[in-house]
Amino acid sequence: MSITAFGMIVLYLFLFLYIIVGSIDFGAGIFILQSKLRGTESTLVPLIGRYLNPVWEVTNVFLVFFTVGIVGFFPDFAYYYGSVLLVPGSIALILLTIRGSFYAFQNYGPDSKFSWLVLHSVSGLFIPAALSMGLVISEGGYIHKTNTGTGVDLNWVDLFFSPFAWAVVFLSLISVMYISAGFLAYYARKAENMKGYNIIRMWFIFWGPPMALVSLFTFITLRSQNKQHFDTMVGQYWWLFVLSILCLLAAWILSIMKKSPGTVFMLVIAQMGTAVAGYGISKWPYILYPYINGELHSANDTMALALTIAAILGLLLLVPSLILLMRLFIFNKDYVEGKNDEGHY
Repeated sequence: MSITAFGMIVLYLFLFLYIIVGSIDFGAGIFILQSKLRGTESTLVPLIGRYLNPVWEVTNVFLVFFTVGIVGFFPDFAYYYGSVLLVPGSIALILLTIRGSFYAFQNYGPDSKFSWLVLHSVSGLFIPAALSMGLVISEGGYIHKTNTGTGVDLNWVDLFFSPFAWAVVFLSLISVMYISAGFLAYYARKAENMKGYNIIRMWFIFWGPPMALVSLFTFITLRSQNKQHFDTMVGQYWWLFVLSILCLLAAWILSIMKKSPGTVFMLVIAQMGTAVAGYGISKWPYILYPYINGELHSANDTMALALTIAAILGLLLLVPSLILLMRLFIFNKDYVEGKNDEGHY
């Protein structure tokens, strides 16, 4: 295994952690708004707020590490993506700023306005949709070099009417709700909030079948978008995706039976982990079809080694910090039961 390939595995770990932690964050905002509108805020809002208050400031660190790392490993990444992702990237940054502003007002202001809550919740859907454009474009077929050969253009018409693009967008939206519901159901059970647990558990059960269907639709539409990648996935790494579906089914059945929400969430993590691993391994060495080949267009070995070491050190710093945060706050018995609540929504 080359240094670049090993470094890419580390970067995929950052991406995977962001998918899990970010999805919980984004989906929690939707559940807060939904509880406000349905009159269940006394049951759900304090519970969700106890999770969000300690972690909202660290969520995007994983995305920053992944972005900086992939640009460092593959300098051409900035050239090809710099202009074509200007619009979705700018939208994502604006929405991330809105979310950060909401948290600041919520934590340090005297009150939270409902309009800010709506913006915070809606941004939880549009941020993953905007960020998913990077994955869509990486499959090729949307970027073309200009006639002069000095720049690249994005074919917006092809992108807008692409079944694969819409499949990935819907997958990102449903994944947010699915992962978030899986964790919050477990968190509610941990807090012995049975009413909240039953409400969120039903949402998890509701999002299970759409998650399976949109995953299958994304898989099928990839064949028409990038047959080379599709054939590699089916021919060599099909077992990872079978494991992913089995984890989904097991988690869904356990939820229906009201059994072990902790195990359910572990199955959700395993489901997403096997899917991300299957996608990443089958795609290598391409970062962007057909322009960026990881084995041909990466930084030199010295730079790749330095970046890999930096990424590993970052992972060793962030993961224990997140675990410590969970032990001190999120899963602290007094804190999870709301005995020392702070902040409001």
